[in-house]
Amino acid sequence: MAIKTRNKKSLEFSSASMSDLVFLLLVFFILVSTIVSPNAIPLTLPNSSSQKVIDAKKDVTVYINDQLQFFINDESNQVTEDNLQASLANKLVAKKGNVVLRVDQSVAVQYVVKVIDAVNKINVERQSAYKVILATKPE
Repeated sequence: MAIKTRNKKSLEFSSASMSDLVFLLLVFFILVSTIVSPNAIPLTLPNSSSQKVIDAKKDVTVYINDQLQFFINDESNQVTEDNLQASLANKLVAKKGNVVLRVDQSVAVQYVVKVIDAVNKINVERQSAYKVILATKPE
C-alpha cells in the first residue's frame, strides 16, 4: 500500500520578492552615486581651513578645469572667455544668486580674475551686488 503525503513539495519559484529587492538596490545605488559624485567636471580644488558651507541651489556655478575650459552650471554649457560675461549675465537673471567659482588648483590666478572681472562688470551694468565665492576643499 502506497502512503501519500498531504503536503506536496512545490517545484515552482516565486520571483515577486526578487523584483522588490532589485528595485530597492536600484534606488540605493542611484542615491549613493549622486552623493559620491556631485560634480560632473573632475577638479582638484585648492585646500582651505575654512569650514563655511553654502547652499548652492540658487547660485550659478562656474567651473574652470585644468585645460582652461570654462563651464557654467554643468559640463554641457561650455563657454569661451569672450562669451563668459554674456553667458553669466543670462544665468544670473534666471537664478538670481551668487557666483560659485570651482577652479582646478593648477589653473593660474589670471583665469579666476577674468571671472571676477566679468561679475564686476555685470554688477556695474545692472547696479547689482552679485558675489563671487571660491569653492575649496577642507584640509
